[in-house]
Amino acid sequence: MAVPTAVAVNGGLLKMGSVSQAYLESKAVKETRSLISELCRQFYNLGWVSGTGGSITMKVHDSCIPKPQQLILMSPSGVQKERMEPDDMYILSGEGSIVSSPSPKPYPHKPPKCSDCAPLFMKAYHMRGAGSVIHSHGMESCLVTMINPLSKEFRITHMEMIKGIQGHGYYDELVVPIIENTAYENELTDSLVKAIEAYPKTTAVLVRNHGIYVWGDSWISAKTQAECYHYLFDAAIKLHQLGLDWSTPDHGPIQNVKGFSSVNRRINVSTKAGTVDSNYKLEPYPRCIVLDIEGTTTPISFVMDVLFPYARDNVGRHLSATYDSAETQDDIKLLRSQVEDDLKQGISGAVPIPSEVAGKEAVIASLVANVEAMIKADRKIPALKQLQGHIWRTGFENNELEGVVFDDVPEALEKWHALGIKVYIYSSGSRLAQRLIFGNTNYGDLRKYLSGFFDTAVGNKRETRSYVEITESLGVDKPSDILFLTDVYQEATAAKTAGLEAIISVRPGNGPLPENHGFKTVNSFLEV
Repeated sequence: MAVPTAVAVNGGLLKMGSVSQAYLESKAVKETRSLISELCRQFYNLGWVSGTGGSITMKVHDSCIPKPQQLILMSPSGVQKERMEPDDMYILSGEGSIVSSPSPKPYPHKPPKCSDCAPLFMKAYHMRGAGSVIHSHGMESCLVTMINPLSKEFRITHMEMIKGIQGHGYYDELVVPIIENTAYENELTDSLVKAIEAYPKTTAVLVRNHGIYVWGDSWISAKTQAECYHYLFDAAIKLHQLGLDWSTPDHGPIQNVKGFSSVNRRINVSTKAGTVDSNYKLEPYPRCIVLDIEGTTTPISFVMDVLFPYARDNVGRHLSATYDSAETQDDIKLLRSQVEDDLKQGISGAVPIPSEVAGKEAVIASLVANVEAMIKADRKIPALKQLQGHIWRTGFENNELEGVVFDDVPEALEKWHALGIKVYIYSSGSRLAQRLIFGNTNYGDLRKYLSGFFDTAVGNKRETRSYVEITESLGVDKPSDILFLTDVYQEATAAKTAGLEAIISVRPGNGPLPENHGFKTVNSFLEV
């Protein structure tokens, strides 16, 4: 028997193809029903769905059916989640029409009703290709939005559990948008949509004084991330109670800098004989600063005369010593692909890499020749940058390398950190290489002052789209909240076109700038 599937949902009529009763009673659907019931009991014990609040939904996985068309199971609204049974679930089509409803239960149970969260769940399914969505009323997710009632974001960095959030690592800054609560759940839909659009990398949206929506590619991904989010919220609340700042890399004391009403404004103060000149002015202060490395934080000579030669001189030794490791095999795979493209395009210096049949030594010899040519041409390509990072890691671990930064850099980083400004690195070098340089400098480990690292995975440094991607990743209100410092005119131009503020760094050994370039220049970060 086919089940009718044209059903009124939220005032509209949605249709899908016929769904057989046999499929609705299939093993996959039954297992998903039972799984939702089981998870709701777990979530009740965690305090996420008490008092009939909260909800969960997931798609019925079937590899034979395209994900957008897979059936959706959803817990009902206004019921005791810990007492739900598998037959209590609603079944919806991939477009959101109700395919099957649970049967009514006798008093004192209320008539069944599809979750009030349904419109929000469907947005996560349609806009993010989710496989499951969890809505929690956990106390942590509520309180963390109340600490700063004006904040539109929750930000945290340098916490192990950040690694449990899709696309994030320990050194990254996790940003979760916060939307304002409304009297009825479905009235949150428009705000949720705007948050999803404004934060393309987020897998969650907080609702102030209410809770959180978390989604993932599967129910395991959604559940894992929900647990990590709640852990991080709880940690942030406890750190705040201890007077510590959860949003900074070292989680040090919350800074109240004298003379600063907030981190969004700054005071330029002229001092004389230890007194403060009263003729000061207030200027906007950037929320985030993004720094280039070569010629900006670090002398070009260190990169050109130390790092590059070290990689060039040690590539053969590194490949021989690590040849059979999964990491090096991945490096070789990337290099093969790059060299194949180079040969097709007639790139100078590219030589064919023989197959494994030719033997390890022959493969390594050809790789060395290609890498040397790439380094000589200063190519900004992922295959080279990834391998260089792995070679440099060995050099830093063996104390054969030490990162170098200009003398003003540590002081400026410490000052910006004290003001609550988030500082990031954007370099053509890999994120591993960036962390190595700043983790092993002539001034010690400076990573505690850095909130994250960007490399060419976000795009070429001379392309405007790369800076748009960074802006979206940082989740600022507007691109001009970000200040970008670089020594390269074309990079500054691309950043400015994307709406960022840009300043050019003038350092010893840097190349000349075009006349009338139109950018502010600084010789030291202390001038910023």
